[in-house]
Amino acid sequence: MDEFLHDQPLVPRDDAEREALGKRLKRIEGQVRGIQKMVENDRYCVDILTQTSAIQAALKQVEMQLLERHMRKCLVHASETEDMEPYIDELMTIVSRIKK
Repeated sequence: MDEFLHDQPLVPRDDAEREALGKRLKRIEGQVRGIQKMVENDRYCVDILTQTSAIQAALKQVEMQLLERHMRKCLVHASETEDMEPYIDELMTIVSRIKK
């Protein structure tokens, strides 16, 4: 599948969801800026690697949160109104990307 089915969620995110995701992503952004400063200040490699690992874990949490929301809201909504085969194909495509 080269293209995804939609460019926006089937069930729009509410304000609380958007705010929670935004806060999480801003925190990750701050961590990345912190690593940039660590590199500029020639910090110890292990310290930098510890921080990159923390960022990867935080991004995985965002991925899992979005994946869970997609399954619980968008796929449930689609199952009530549409053929599920393209949605299952789409989900498998993104899961295979996440697992890499």
